[in-house]
Amino acid sequence: MTVRAFFQAAKIEGFQSPYDTIHLKIFYPAQMSRRNVEINREISPVDLEKAPFPVVIFFNGFNCDAQQYQWLAVKLAERGLVVILFNWIAEVMPGVISLNPGVDFEKMKPTIYRTVPTALALPTLLAKVEQLQSEGILAGMLDLQRIVLGGHFAGGRVAIENADPHFFPQVAASFGYGLHTMGTLLLGYEPGTILPLSDSLPLLLIGGTCDGIIANSSDRYGISPGNSTTPVIRTFQEAITGGRNDSYLLLLEGANHFSMVNRLDSTLKTPLLDFPATQPQESFRLLIGEIISLFIDTHVRHQPEASRSLEQLLNTANPLIKSFERK
Repeated sequence: MTVRAFFQAAKIEGFQSPYDTIHLKIFYPAQMSRRNVEINREISPVDLEKAPFPVVIFFNGFNCDAQQYQWLAVKLAERGLVVILFNWIAEVMPGVISLNPGVDFEKMKPTIYRTVPTALALPTLLAKVEQLQSEGILAGMLDLQRIVLGGHFAGGRVAIENADPHFFPQVAASFGYGLHTMGTLLLGYEPGTILPLSDSLPLLLIGGTCDGIIANSSDRYGISPGNSTTPVIRTFQEAITGGRNDSYLLLLEGANHFSMVNRLDSTLKTPLLDFPATQPQESFRLLIGEIISLFIDTHVRHQPEASRSLEQLLNTANPLIKSFERK
């Protein structure tokens, strides 16, 4: 299936210029024709075979350009999904300006958490999805009741924390890589506190055994340093109850924090804190993309063949998979 994309922009309420604008890249299944009249068009027509399309909104990690996740957006759009990546440069903390997924730290404090959303950009993104449904090339082709939230690092946490039908009833599932829900000491949490999740929708949580960012951030949460997977495992064990058999924990053997991105930005400090991956990153991305695709096809599109394929993939011996749990 051919994938094409186009750009949009939107304003975030409550922020002052120039930090009030997000820039979106929207990927969709396209139908190509050899007729010159269509080849020369700025935007290719939509492939209607799998419409209406579920929508995936992906939240990048801090200082990770959306372009680094284009490989996943293309993979999902090839399966018949519309995928939105976005960049937002803003002052997320006093004096700290960065590319960020829109974390509202104030809403993560102990007295507020779980009473309101923690995603600053999500209301604007959902409004943009409704606009795309009403005008333009995707008009009438989106499934507004099957929106999936996904992300990496802090963006993955934004995704799974806000996949709550009480906040956003149109969200159907969530997934994230390289994250956990520990509460930071700076926000007033006791050491080692795992914050709860809504636990009302399908969830896919993926981590790597060589995640140096998680291991080197332990002091923020008051836990012993050096462990890449314990906060991820505890999130799966303690933040959700499960019982529907649609929540997954997958640990990848030898994957690091940036196995999720296409290429590292060596000009930034964060990648320097990561541990080396022990397997080719392309191998991890191929596996991550396939598992996320099958998860969505199983629990959002309700395709029985995808469910069987997902079970087979996760239960077959694979040197890239350290462990797998489901509840």
